Amino acid sequence: MDQLIPRREALRTLAGSFGSIAFAALATRKVLAESVQNPLATKQPHFKPRAKHVIFLSMRGGPSHVDTFDYKPRLNADNGKPGKYGPTLLGSPWKFARHGTSGLWISSLFPHLGKHADDLCLLRGMHTDQPNHSQATLQTHTGSFQFVRPSMGAWTLYGLGTENSDLPGFIVMGDTSSPVNFGSSFLPAIYQGTQVGGSSRGRRGGAGGSAEFPNVKNPLLDPASQRVQLDLVQQLNRNKLRRDEHQPQVEGVIQSFELAFRMQSTMPKLLDQSQESEATKKLYGIGETATDSFGKQCLHARRMVESGVRFVEIAHRSWDHHKNLREGMETQCAQIDKPIAGLLEDLKRRDLLKDTLVIWAGEFGRTPHAQGGDGRDHNHKGYTTWMTGGGVKGGFGYGATDEYGYEAIKGKMHIHDWHATILHLLGLDHEKLTFNYAGRDFRLTDVHGEVAKEILA
Repeated sequence: MDQLIPRREALRTLAGSFGSIAFAALATRKVLAESVQNPLATKQPHFKPRAKHVIFLSMRGGPSHVDTFDYKPRLNADNGKPGKYGPTLLGSPWKFARHGTSGLWISSLFPHLGKHADDLCLLRGMHTDQPNHSQATLQTHTGSFQFVRPSMGAWTLYGLGTENSDLPGFIVMGDTSSPVNFGSSFLPAIYQGTQVGGSSRGRRGGAGGSAEFPNVKNPLLDPASQRVQLDLVQQLNRNKLRRDEHQPQVEGVIQSFELAFRMQSTMPKLLDQSQESEATKKLYGIGETATDSFGKQCLHARRMVESGVRFVEIAHRSWDHHKNLREGMETQCAQIDKPIAGLLEDLKRRDLLKDTLVIWAGEFGRTPHAQGGDGRDHNHKGYTTWMTGGGVKGGFGYGATDEYGYEAIKGKMHIHDWHATILHLLGLDHEKLTFNYAGRDFRLTDVHGEVAKEILA
């Protein structure tokens, strides 16, 4: 510590030697700020939104729809028989039951979530273009499986801005895999997702709950001295921006520096769950071995949307059950069931669910036939996702796969339709939310997409 004092005094002396420049920066900061429009400022949607925030629960690996939310009695009846494409059919090892007044069929793997059946909108006619993990995951997040494109969260932030300029508008937690899944691509860098906490790669069953934000505190300068230093750097950046006229990288640096400075006081408070009651923590399963990690992240997500963060994604891994289906599904579902149910209950009692669209989805589903006796292969032709809150019908099932769950045959919803519907719920017209790049107007849905108006409340 004694060694830091001379360094701090030296930096203060250096700042003082540039006193005239710093004073000029302080005096003109307001004028300069107006020359670069705040890209995170709240923007008017295209029409009245049904949702203001999104919590995306991303289940990486492809959860089996026929074992979770797509009940197939014919598949169970024909267990062990040859399937449509040859391999032996595998009935679900878990019982399904009707839940709530709506009577939605939900697997016994979700006893806690089943209690919220009347809030869920099950989308059972999902399909996508690719049966491979990386491509399907990329398309789920960006609308494209071939090229690096802006993520759904980045498009949302670009279209709406955020409600809290002291926090990132798009935050991701958990095992998020490749950064392209939450990146901004050709959109300004300020719209990309900000990752909180490290990846849990290598740990079985999903993301760690310790959502820490590295280097959020400056160990050398107090806030006042840091502000003087930052003003000097920002003036140099803005001078370069004036000379070059168009310099997106410099604009991004200016914006990210200012946001990072403001986050130093807001982010630690946001991530501090010590003030939450024990009853709230218990609701999320915090403190329990199976649910502690994901429960903490779900509680973080509630605190984030409550603080004005526009888009939050939590990634949970290890749903790729080519083998050990019974053990794997029970492990994975046990980790997320209580935390998600707790999240929905907490959002409801705080009157946040009506303005928050909660989405649960993998990149595709699994086959009805067995793989290796106790596993299922990839299936992109038909699978289930669900939404709740944010203006969708509760206790509602939309779409269907065939009697075995091979492919979507009714109420079919392609990823482009899924994206169009999500943007619509946020008050954004997917055909009008565009960005001109390389001589073309790009959008999240490319040149496709139909809003599923049947699911709107």
